[in-house]
Amino acid sequence: MKFNSVFDVIGPVMIGPSSSHTAGASRIGSIARSVFGERPAQVDIHLYGSFAKTYKGHGTDVALIGGLLGFEPDDPRIKNAAELASEAGMHIQFIEETEEAPHPNTVKLVLKNGMKQMTLVGASIGGGKVEIIRLNEFELEFTGTAPALLVLHEDKFGLIASTTKIIANHEINIGAMKVSRKVKGDDALMVIEVDQLVEQDLLDEIAKLDGVFQVASIII
Repeated sequence: MKFNSVFDVIGPVMIGPSSSHTAGASRIGSIARSVFGERPAQVDIHLYGSFAKTYKGHGTDVALIGGLLGFEPDDPRIKNAAELASEAGMHIQFIEETEEAPHPNTVKLVLKNGMKQMTLVGASIGGGKVEIIRLNEFELEFTGTAPALLVLHEDKFGLIASTTKIIANHEINIGAMKVSRKVKGDDALMVIEVDQLVEQDLLDEIAKLDGVFQVASIII
């Protein structure tokens, strides 16, 4: 097995007994909050496999809520995340699923705020690392190991080129990119991993493009 750093061996700095069940869960919650773009009023949390069986004892529940609140994995407030979410007006519901998932530490988060709703599915794969498997109807592979842009847009000619041109104009290098669509001419999703942190003005430029519905920057 190849390790990228000593932290891949000893695990991340965190609150909780398990990097898979706490640090990873916290990061999935944080990614969901970042993509949603605001504090959700309600979150339905569907737990699968090992998550469903041990989430209370391993602190997966408070770690997920802490991530949704924007806490880092080592934030001591994670222990009181459920109470803090309630005070902030967030309604959290946990659902223990019995069906099998591709990875035993899998969670589906359904975030809601009025008419706005988003579904994100992620898995904690060990050592605090995560994979984002699905965003709404789109299947994707996103590990959060590099800064990334998520662009939800209309599937139309020239929009991908216009987006990458803006990124190039800001002298940002693209490390990886994947585009998914449901059907031709319908909604599509760009996942663009980049080598540098992205400033808000770049996001604003992309958001102004005709056919772009939503832009989010993900930093883990």
